[in-house]
Amino acid sequence: MKTSVIGFPRIGKDRELKFASEKYFGGAIDAAGLEATARAVRAYGWKTAQHAGIDFIPSGDFSFYDNMLDTAVMLGVIPERYAALNLSPLDTYFAMARGYQGSAGDVKALALKKWFNTNYHYLVPEIEDSAVVHPVAAPLAAAYAESLALGIETVPSIIGPYTFLRFARFTGKKCAVDVADAISNAYVGILTALAGQGAGWMAFVEPALVLDMTSDDTAFFTSLYAPLLEKATACGMRPILQTYFGDIRNSYKTVCDLGFAGIGLDFVEGKQTRALVHEHGFPDDALLFAGIISGKNIWRADYAKTGAVISEIARVVPSDRIVVSPSCSLLHVPYTTAGETTLPPDVVRHFAFAEEKLTELTELAAIAQETESGRGALARNKDLFAAPRVAPNESVRRQCAALTDRDMTRQPEFAEREAIQKAALHLPLFPTTTIGSFPQIREVRSARALVKKGGMSSAEYESFIREKIAACISLQESIGLDVLVHGEYERNDMVEYFGNCLDGFVFTDNAWVQSYGTRCVKPPVLWGDVSRREPITVPWSVFAQSCTQRPVKGMLTGPVTILNWSFPREDISLREQAFQIGLAIRGEVLDLEQNGIRIIQIDEAALREKLPLRKADWHADYLDWAIKAFRLVHAGVRPETQIHTHMCYSEFNDIIADIDSMDADVITFEASRSDLTILDALSAAHFRTEVGPGVYDIHSPRVPSVKEMVGALEKMVTKIPAEKLWVNPDCGLKTRGEAETKESLANLVRAAHEIRAAHAVDIP
Repeated sequence: MKTSVIGFPRIGKDRELKFASEKYFGGAIDAAGLEATARAVRAYGWKTAQHAGIDFIPSGDFSFYDNMLDTAVMLGVIPERYAALNLSPLDTYFAMARGYQGSAGDVKALALKKWFNTNYHYLVPEIEDSAVVHPVAAPLAAAYAESLALGIETVPSIIGPYTFLRFARFTGKKCAVDVADAISNAYVGILTALAGQGAGWMAFVEPALVLDMTSDDTAFFTSLYAPLLEKATACGMRPILQTYFGDIRNSYKTVCDLGFAGIGLDFVEGKQTRALVHEHGFPDDALLFAGIISGKNIWRADYAKTGAVISEIARVVPSDRIVVSPSCSLLHVPYTTAGETTLPPDVVRHFAFAEEKLTELTELAAIAQETESGRGALARNKDLFAAPRVAPNESVRRQCAALTDRDMTRQPEFAEREAIQKAALHLPLFPTTTIGSFPQIREVRSARALVKKGGMSSAEYESFIREKIAACISLQESIGLDVLVHGEYERNDMVEYFGNCLDGFVFTDNAWVQSYGTRCVKPPVLWGDVSRREPITVPWSVFAQSCTQRPVKGMLTGPVTILNWSFPREDISLREQAFQIGLAIRGEVLDLEQNGIRIIQIDEAALREKLPLRKADWHADYLDWAIKAFRLVHAGVRPETQIHTHMCYSEFNDIIADIDSMDADVITFEASRSDLTILDALSAAHFRTEVGPGVYDIHSPRVPSVKEMVGALEKMVTKIPAEKLWVNPDCGLKTRGEAETKESLANLVRAAHEIRAAHAVDIP
């Protein structure tokens, strides 16, 4: 029984790639310096997997920014606006990822969306009618050659043509069918190049097969792979089809019949995977890459349970054709627990990050083969799971059990509240605001680090934060924003900050994972039952409000986002965890209101993130309880208190009605990178909630012009009633620079004034 890995973390064990990339963007190092760091990161992953005894190690899973973008480049799919900049290939790549504003031109970045049901963001490839698809095998071939030079035989890996086309955006009249032959031929060219280098295996990663598929979809998938598999046979290449994030019930028989040398199936999230294998069998001449430990969560695998799954599989597929794998790429977990020195060993021993999961794979293979080392590993694992990990908080559990729909229903109805709030707040038409955070410059981060190290007292730190808040309020007033924020200078992260102030969470030192590009996050770990010890944000919000006569939003993170952006427990349901967090945040909302905060924003940026991938499961398995958890948080406030929420970088069009049922008063959306495509969905759904689609992209360093934002607003008012439209960026400003933020927001206010003047006469 062999072992494999689908993908490995690529930010660097100490986030080396992130820091090197940022130096490159700032001009501190050149392309050669950045590539040197990349080589070291790739080598570390390969060597670590080899040392752990992994048999199938991928190359091609590394990326400077995103693998969907890498695939677009390997297919020659570069939109004309980026090619016209005449930049180097690397800078063209980064222009597509981050946007570009300089002497060569001014372009926005490609759209950014969530990758399936994870917190990882991918860049949406654009295929223009003029695109000339052609193979560019050099990047994948170079990675394979690089691994060989280290004495490591790897499996070249690339996102497959079906997933690429399903997630790409067509900007003209053409659609996927029109470019299918060209795309297939390009993949054939890439495969041929790798075969010419001596690669024996090649993996095509097709997670889109776990989505709902029609018979036409399955036929299209087959048409894409027919020439590819024919070429693989001709040149002696053994192709692997790798799926993850669910089961492939709509295409399983087709996949088995096509002739892949290996098929990767998810036995963790795939509800029907085991049944599919048992009922329909498995090809006699193929390897089964069995994803049997979670590639998303950080808990140790229970070998007794996981071993039982392997034994069940082995009744259908001989052990020598089973390859033990993670359920998905290890991109979604941190590198290693070795750097976790602050947490007690009795806590850390329950965690398995990427490197520990490699050990789990080899131990599970040894257990299945009943070796001496396998028996020892099984005994140690049984000891770990012999007793409950944590004692329950009976008070919290009783509160959750006592909740009813009444606790999640706000009164009065939305329309009545809307009128009350307009009379109470006296905001102008097209009110301007931001999403919450302001730039966290080095001075802020340094102060936070000093407090941790004891170099600054708590009183000194509090005084420093108050100065930053007062300056932020003053800046917003000078710019002319209508609804202000306190800037969130006291927060390191919108989830970690709240988790630190709640019982039930533990925090790591170095458990960083990639969210997008150079953006890394360190998710908290839900360790036990959650409760609130004391008010969290109230003092900062009250101080900020004392600095101005304009309304200042209280800023909170919602229960679903806190849950989805943490590593959740596996011993109780996600529903129960969401309600526990919801009760804690509800207390904070009521305290803010009691202290005079008239507008409270409860961010649910990650609402869509854990939405089941198959529509039949959306409500019963997720939306029913997720929306109730959000409503629980705000259902107790007075009608004149305005509740805002924010959502970013996901596909919301198909759940717009559900979002409306969250019963917030104002919702701000990411919209700028996706060309405001959400507007049609809002209009079609007769969206009642007031709304602020983002008028500019904060994940790019470019400064949008007044004209650009007026154009976006003019487009918005054709779909959204002017009296319901807010003007705001598409996300928080934490990662931006101070100068660009000030200029961008000044342009935003000028744009709002222009649209206000143009449309005031239209309002009764």
